[in-house]
Amino acid sequence: MSTDDKRIREFAYQIWESEGRPDGQEHRHWEMARKLAEAEALAPSKPPRATRAASAKPGKPAAKPKAVAKPAAAAPVVPPGEKGLPPGGKSSAAKKPRAPRKPAAS
Repeated sequence: MSTDDKRIREFAYQIWESEGRPDGQEHRHWEMARKLAEAEALAPSKPPRATRAASAKPGKPAAKPKAVAKPAAAAPVVPPGEKGLPPGGKSSAAKKPRAPRKPAAS
């Protein structure tokens, strides 16, 4: 069995498992796997990216890692009926009531 056939078999098995192992779908799975393997073979391969430390010039220190942003603190939850405004700063009592719908034209 060639390397291509092995790759197609692996793809077909993954497709079969991802669909819940249905019966009677072997031909469709095999065709999908064949197309995936063909696309994979035709895709240009990219060389693995070098890390910053490996690509730094000798004698220069490696670049410092970027700082990770901290998540913002959550707004306090105020139960209904208590003093204070809900998150967003708008009071529900300050809203205007909706206008009644106009009767249908006859």
